[in-house]
Amino acid sequence: MNVSLKSVMTAIAGIASAAVIATGALAANINGAGASFPYPIYAKWAGAYQSVSGVGLNYQSIGSGGGIAQIKAKTVTFGATDAPLKKAELDKFGLAQFPTVIGGVVPVVNVPGVAAGQLVLSGQVLADIFAGKIGRWDDAAIKALNPGLALPGKAISVVHRADASGTTFVFTTYLSRVSQDWSKSVGAATAVDWPVGIGAKGNEGVAGNVAQTSGSIGYVEFAYAKQNHLKHTRMINKDGKTVVPSADTFKAAASGADWAAAANNGFYVIIVDQPGANTWPITATTYILVYKQPADQATTKDVLKFFSWAYKNGGNAALSLDYVPLPEVATKAIEASWKQVQGSGF
Repeated sequence: MNVSLKSVMTAIAGIASAAVIATGALAANINGAGASFPYPIYAKWAGAYQSVSGVGLNYQSIGSGGGIAQIKAKTVTFGATDAPLKKAELDKFGLAQFPTVIGGVVPVVNVPGVAAGQLVLSGQVLADIFAGKIGRWDDAAIKALNPGLALPGKAISVVHRADASGTTFVFTTYLSRVSQDWSKSVGAATAVDWPVGIGAKGNEGVAGNVAQTSGSIGYVEFAYAKQNHLKHTRMINKDGKTVVPSADTFKAAASGADWAAAANNGFYVIIVDQPGANTWPITATTYILVYKQPADQATTKDVLKFFSWAYKNGGNAALSLDYVPLPEVATKAIEASWKQVQGSGF
């Protein structure tokens, strides 16, 4: 990383860390950490919630792996993760889990002469790029998907997450579903042994590296792509249709989820590579983790009140950042599940 890129990344990280802390400067009694995927919407909700409640939120965007580790270590009131824990692990640690919002992971590129939304990729070609099997932008497989688009004879620079990341879990789960070779050789997890590329910390880090590196490709939550003016690709989905990332295509991908039934397994819901002509193939929901028997019941109750308020009042803010609010059937099931949290008041 050169000096200029370091300074850019430091600035991005500083903005990301300070924004939510500032909202809680007067009465920051909710502390959480984890996924960078939902950071933009949690920041927006936090400011609005403090203005009506006086309660602030101190949320550290450190990645899903960090969020899981911190809640298990009991150093925060809630952890946040895009990689949901299975029921056995939740039960082992005495945790309750619930989703908050739906969003999309998007490939982002910095290719000379290619504008946002121009480049089309399939799941298999995307997997082959991140596996290092396709190493140039004028490769025949990419050109076949993009007739008429002038692709440079330039090497592809892959950028991936360096930290344990729920965004990586979502992205590699998708690659594992569309590519048998990827599934066998790399697999899906919050951290994998990447065949090629350079690592960056957080969605912020990947966005910064792609912005600064000509010929690069990475993956970020859609809000980061828009906020950093990155060029997202279009994707060919499970039905063979070419789609753009948007709240509508994310909503279409989540439309088949059975939220009421999911309450029985800790809301463990995976919505990548769903059928449907209008579905974005790399769609996910993001989660919160709290203790069922918290040491500080009052503060955990404040966490649940914050997200209950967000479900009822934060939909427009979510849509403004291209997240999709959870449907009412989901939020009702979630709030009913909070009865298992001691002192929740639900």
